[in-house]
Amino acid sequence: MAAGGVRAVRKNAPPREDVLVAAMATIAERGLEGLTMAGLGRQVGMSSGHLLYYFGSKDELLLQTLEWSEAALGAKRRALLARRGPARERLQAYVDLYVPEEARDPHWTLWLEVWNRSQNAGPQERERQAAIEGAWHRDLVALLAEGISRGEFRPVDPDRFGARLRALLDGFSIQVAVGLPGIGRADILAHVSEFLDEALVS
Repeated sequence: MAAGGVRAVRKNAPPREDVLVAAMATIAERGLEGLTMAGLGRQVGMSSGHLLYYFGSKDELLLQTLEWSEAALGAKRRALLARRGPARERLQAYVDLYVPEEARDPHWTLWLEVWNRSQNAGPQERERQAAIEGAWHRDLVALLAEGISRGEFRPVDPDRFGARLRALLDGFSIQVAVGLPGIGRADILAHVSEFLDEALVS
């Protein structure tokens, strides 16, 4: 494409965040298969060709949408964990933020789509996904270590306990995100709270 054409695309393109917001809403409502570049382009006033110029593929658009969503959620998570107060209360805030609000939660729907496509992802895409998950793990390990050092939690291995807790949260959260009957968010929060009290406090 000529330099003038590139400048025209950039000048006429909507803010990147508008594209990501629209993509996230569509994926949450209809899944990744319901997202087309043509349909997304109509929503944001761009051609499908322009979207492909910026993102390259639907998979890249999905990953960038997840990274954008995680950036906002990560800032909220760090603010929650930086508050003063007992580590147990902040750990509960972490769990509350982790577990989806309801079926087809937009953030969790993104994660499910990314996980579903991970088998065919390249090493760079896998590294980006691991970086997102690693941020959740590091924050959790730091909070657990703080609670142990202050005598609020039993002296467990923070890294190993954090890995197990996140696996537990993932398993429960998937049930909510896909809308399985019989267990809801309130049930999951109660299960996790009971587990944490038994494993860390009792």
